[in-house]
Amino acid sequence: MAKEYKIFISHSWQYTDTLEALRSLINGRGYFSAAYEESTKDTPINSEDESYVKTRLAKKIVDSDVILALAGVYASHSSWMEWELDKALDLGIPIVGVIPRGQERISSVVSSRSIVDVRWNTESIITAIRAHAK
Repeated sequence: MAKEYKIFISHSWQYTDTLEALRSLINGRGYFSAAYEESTKDTPINSEDESYVKTRLAKKIVDSDVILALAGVYASHSSWMEWELDKALDLGIPIVGVIPRGQERISSVVSSRSIVDVRWNTESIITAIRAHAK
């Protein structure tokens, strides 16, 4: 039986279409199984208590095999993405930057924390997950 990878996708909520497109790309790959750990607009952590939200996110991050960080320039303006990536580093969870389709510039918030940055290509993303997941 193939390994199921637990993936946390660090993303900006203003760009959930990119999150969904990345999930579809991964899910469309035959012989690859993924479960997603991140919080989304459809499955939010309903709390105004920042400490509680960080505790819940940290649990999701530590339970992940790899973090995929959407490396669009908007990531440089997301304090939550920066916190998620720093928490992943603190917990020893590998980070793979994924450059959204058509992007030429990428966020230094992602590129300075990732093991590798890959282009929007199914094989590149899957290969990076397999190579770097814990």
